[in-house]
Amino acid sequence: MRIRIHLVVIAAATLVSSMALAQSETDRLREALRSATMQTRALEDQRTALQAKLTDADREKAAAKAEIDAAKAQVKKIEKEHREAVDEFNQRLTERDQTLDKWKAAYEEAATVARSKDAERAKFESEATTYKASTKSCLAKNTLLIKAGKDLVQRYKEVTIGDTIVAREPVLELRRVEMQNQLQDTYDKFLDQKENP
Repeated sequence: MRIRIHLVVIAAATLVSSMALAQSETDRLREALRSATMQTRALEDQRTALQAKLTDADREKAAAKAEIDAAKAQVKKIEKEHREAVDEFNQRLTERDQTLDKWKAAYEEAATVARSKDAERAKFESEATTYKASTKSCLAKNTLLIKAGKDLVQRYKEVTIGDTIVAREPVLELRRVEMQNQLQDTYDKFLDQKENP
């Protein structure tokens, strides 16, 4: 009978011990489950946060791409305007060069005409100076011619009948020679005052 009691007690103790172990294992599993649930929620929160960041990054990426596309379009527009400005500048430069060449040609032509006119003016001035000197010389010679003519007329007036008779003296003809010499001197004076062209 005592043996049975011992067996029952042992069995009861074993049962209690087994139940205690089972309760402990259950608590441990519950704790593990609770920890895993919390980790899962934390991971889910992190995933949600990361998803939100990824969405923001995609939105920022799209905005940046739009800005880059707009900047590229602006750069193309500026390049086009720059090319057009350069073409217009080159066109104006070409037109200016052509105008400058025309002005140069006109200036050279005007300078040639001016040089020709200057040469003509210098020639005319030289001729005028020569004509003035020639006129002055002619006036002086005319004065001398008038004087010689007056002298000749005066001598002719002073000739008397006696002079005419003496001049026709047939022997020595001294008076005749003298008169011929006077006439030759007067003639030489006229020739001296002749103006050569």
